[in-house]
Amino acid sequence: MAKDFSFDVVSEYDAAEMLNATDQAKRELATRYDFQGTGAKLEYDKDKAIISIEANSELKLETIVDVLESKFLKRNIDLRCLDKTAEITSGNMIYKKVLPLIKGLDQDKAKKITKLIRDEYPKVKSQIQGEAVRVSAGSKDDLQGVMQLLRGAELDFPVSFTNYR
Repeated sequence: MAKDFSFDVVSEYDAAEMLNATDQAKRELATRYDFQGTGAKLEYDKDKAIISIEANSELKLETIVDVLESKFLKRNIDLRCLDKTAEITSGNMIYKKVLPLIKGLDQDKAKKITKLIRDEYPKVKSQIQGEAVRVSAGSKDDLQGVMQLLRGAELDFPVSFTNYR
């Protein structure tokens, strides 16, 4: 068989599922007794790819992040999409945290993926193409092995697979 099979490795999330998860988290915060009258807010900005959180204490802020993460898990959104390293800012008894969403593969991440593939599967070809890594091989079994390898790898960013051929 002369035809190669291929797919692309990308780092992105489904914007519709992200919107659904944040809406569910907002609804849960509105109905929870411990958040009644506290002014806790959760906002998702699709254009800027950030989630803004406000609360009247750091403990409530972390609880909101936990609720959001639980909704991510129910919606099959990778938790590594959420960059939780942002600092908490406070002023006037309001604590705020802006959580950027991780999307896209930069050169370093793409090189890490290609090195991982080369080390484990020498017959599989991988090429960096912008914000994606094209993986191709003559056998579908090799490609499925690469997918399992990348899913099980300890990467600090989410990976997903698109453009199956």
